[in-house]
Amino acid sequence: MSQEFAQYNQHFVCTEAEARELIEQAKHVMVAHCGCRKSDGCSRSQSEVCLWFVDSGGFESRPITKDEVLVILAYGKEMGLVFRPFRSSTNKNSTEGICLCCDCCCSYFVHGNETSDKGQYVEATDCSPCSHCGLCVPVCYFKARKLVDDTLVIDQDLCYGCGLCVSACPSNCITMSLGDAL
Repeated sequence: MSQEFAQYNQHFVCTEAEARELIEQAKHVMVAHCGCRKSDGCSRSQSEVCLWFVDSGGFESRPITKDEVLVILAYGKEMGLVFRPFRSSTNKNSTEGICLCCDCCCSYFVHGNETSDKGQYVEATDCSPCSHCGLCVPVCYFKARKLVDDTLVIDQDLCYGCGLCVSACPSNCITMSLGDAL
């Protein structure tokens, strides 16, 4: 493994739109049951949500159409799952698939024994129309958002760029903007 590759983690975070772009570039897509959900159980999601663009490395998988993939992406967004593509272990520029992760069973969030790179986007919140309702707080698995004395407080350094907060905001005051993570 080259020294340059050593500074990158296998997984990175992306928005739903970025996940769609990766899927559009894929020659074929397979779906497999999530190993985390199978071993630890999941209270949030069905288990067949791991997407592979290459041979699934021993995981039992089946080929699916792009339309079926889009259904899985919509399901992931609806269920508040974080899109975490994974790179080839030998080529950091080759994305081999996408994990759809939650905070109840996925090893990255639960066990902390895995690392992930931040995505290329970061949240941008216009606090003037924000009602400080706090609906964006529980969907931020990275703990970048919290309510302090009924006021929304954001730590952009903790934002990984998943975009789940955008969908949760009833005031439409959150957008994703290019950050400097990558």
